[in-house]
Amino acid sequence: MMVVMSTKRLDNTIILIVDDDPDIVSSVDLALRSEGAETRTAADGNAAVGAMAADEVDAVVLDMMLPKRSGFLVLEKIKQMDDPPVVIMVTANQGRRHMAYAETLGVDDYMTKPVPLQRLVDRIVALLDSPAETSS
Repeated sequence: MMVVMSTKRLDNTIILIVDDDPDIVSSVDLALRSEGAETRTAADGNAAVGAMAADEVDAVVLDMMLPKRSGFLVLEKIKQMDDPPVVIMVTANQGRRHMAYAETLGVDDYMTKPVPLQRLVDRIVALLDSPAETSS
């Protein structure tokens, strides 16, 4: 029997996609799954927090402007966890103030929409491969 090593960069990775735009969710979902990731999705801030409580995820792609609970409040909740996942905040908001606030909350990366999917995937791979993430 021949063992074939997978070359997908996100094999054995669970990623939560949080966005209220179904088109964005489906395109990000497709890009991440094509690299081997298992994905979960949430369409609002409360659902995101619920999904985090229900399942251990390795990374979160988090929209800033969400119904029910803002991306900032979700980020704050995530970063209070014992072993928080990598969080990349994605937003259409160009303001530096929002970016600075996200950084004070501990966001791992901050990207403005439209984010090229390949760049997003590359960033997630890089963040998950960084030595700081080998604590698990």
